Amino acid sequence: MARTLETLAPGKARLAYDYLNERISDGTFPPGHRLVLGSIANQIGVSTVPVREAIRMLEAEGAVTFERNVGAQVSGLNPELFSQTLESLAVLGGYATASAAPHLTPADLAEARQITESMRQAIDALDAVAFMDLNARFHRVLYRRCPNAHLLELVERTRHRLTQVRHSTLGFVPEHTRSSLVEHERQIELVESGAPHAEIEAAIREHHLATLRAALPRPSTVPR
Repeated sequence: MARTLETLAPGKARLAYDYLNERISDGTFPPGHRLVLGSIANQIGVSTVPVREAIRMLEAEGAVTFERNVGAQVSGLNPELFSQTLESLAVLGGYATASAAPHLTPADLAEARQITESMRQAIDALDAVAFMDLNARFHRVLYRRCPNAHLLELVERTRHRLTQVRHSTLGFVPEHTRSSLVEHERQIELVESGAPHAEIEAAIREHHLATLRAALPRPSTVPR
């Protein structure tokens, strides 16, 4: 049975997992980067045992591959996995955001607007990593008050997987990013105006699918 992060021993294994996951997600460890147990253990001040446990977990999630005579290394881009993950987020995130909309406060929407402005600054600075992090924060503000806790867990798991398979800058398409901010503003307006559930859900779903089409130009399989 595949291990989950919760089954890892607390403390050192969690530390090793977070260390590796962050560097894989932000591109510090790019696809093909070898993960040497001893070196990683020395960097974070633990033995190789928790590092090995963390690598096994990342392998189960698809972020790491293991090859005989090579060892563990960061997985290369899998366009199909990226596509499927973002399509899943489009469906789950759309419904979660629409469900959360009646519970969002003026402070929530002000926070979303502030994040959007920070995203605009990240575009100007060509800071893809910051842009992606801020984008995740923006959407989290809009769906975090969803009353369905199980759905929220699924959204967070899917978003976590997306950060691993996109390898930092995938999806940062200059001609698309600015239009995505216009879509963010529209999403906030829909919530403020009390738009129907179906309209908000469709707007969020299409927003994610537009990112997919920009990153990997090909037909999407998600029905609209």
